[in-house]
Amino acid sequence: MCPADALITTCPACAKVLFARYDLSAAASEMSPASLASRPWNLSRYAEILPVQDWATAPMLGEGGTPLHEAPTLGREFGFDRLLVKDESLNPTGSFKARGLAMAVARARELGAVTVAIPSAGNAAAAMAAYAARAGLRAIVAMPRDVPPVMKAECIALGATVLLVDGLIDDCGKVIRAGAAAHGWFDVSTLREPYRAEGKKTMGIEIADQLGWRLPDAIIYPTGGGTGIVGMWKAFAELEAMGLIGPERPKMIVVQAAGCAPIVRAFESGAAHAERWPNATTIAAGLRVPAAIGDYLILTALRESGGTALTVTDAEMMEGMTLAARREGMFVSPESGAAFIAARRLRESGFLKPEDLTVVFATGSGLMHTDLIATPDAVIDPTAPDLTAAIDRRMAAGSR
Repeated sequence: MCPADALITTCPACAKVLFARYDLSAAASEMSPASLASRPWNLSRYAEILPVQDWATAPMLGEGGTPLHEAPTLGREFGFDRLLVKDESLNPTGSFKARGLAMAVARARELGAVTVAIPSAGNAAAAMAAYAARAGLRAIVAMPRDVPPVMKAECIALGATVLLVDGLIDDCGKVIRAGAAAHGWFDVSTLREPYRAEGKKTMGIEIADQLGWRLPDAIIYPTGGGTGIVGMWKAFAELEAMGLIGPERPKMIVVQAAGCAPIVRAFESGAAHAERWPNATTIAAGLRVPAAIGDYLILTALRESGGTALTVTDAEMMEGMTLAARREGMFVSPESGAAFIAARRLRESGFLKPEDLTVVFATGSGLMHTDLIATPDAVIDPTAPDLTAAIDRRMAAGSR
């Protein structure tokens, strides 16, 4: 056991992941379905099982409470009786990363941190920079030099110091750990402190809450560092201990990029840990994570739930983005596109049945990835003598 009132990263004895623990009996007496009915749909809704001590001064930005959309068109097309999408793009800074970094930064400030630092492929950096600005903390971000320009610009706009690194996210992690050791930065890397997972677990709590305190049959989750899988798996155990749900669990399903799939490889081989993936490449920056400190926790959740892990190519991710946009009106990230394709593949293979209530995670907005979308380069001259003909020519070229 480690003290909860001190800044801490990983376990000082074994260097593995630390978890926050709560008095679940006391929490159950306060966090009942009846009491929750009158609470706001943000992270404070579940305050009894979150680490923040002073919600009145916490640097929150309205994170959480994202919709659980029905996806009837893709559900029919893929062969599901009911397909749902947890749309995390509506969080501050446009992704699910807001949940975890809201908790990490809030708790770091409560415990006396002055500077917070993170390695990131983009979305986590933007989220940390936003909450650091809100909290009045200094923010240091290390990012691969080839991340989408909009993500660099967002961090700079939010006041973060951006360190561009010639390498991948684990190389960025080396930079942050060196800086933390030399300058006292507090490192909020994935699962290297206890509280990002606490924010991410609220995705699982919300799904149960939104479904009337039942869980779906399957959750399809695009996975890089895996904090969301780890957090949700922890949340389900806590909810059961509090009497809010029973022992049933959804099949937890990991989706990774074909060019960076350490968890898939470890799952398929029966390994307890995932070896680093060499030469990781994919258009999905959030999936370009060659090694994860919480690999053993992710693999445990997959195996205990009867879930699985699969890869999706970059071309398939783009197809998934297109399907979500044109069938359901959701412009999602490449990582999210991978999750939609995984849903289709798992129905085709029979791993998921038509009656399996399935939740696909749309972890972020496609607006951060507009560079991947072909846009028209032909223009219409509004002064042309035959404007209708000009319009018709452009229309004949199709949506591009």
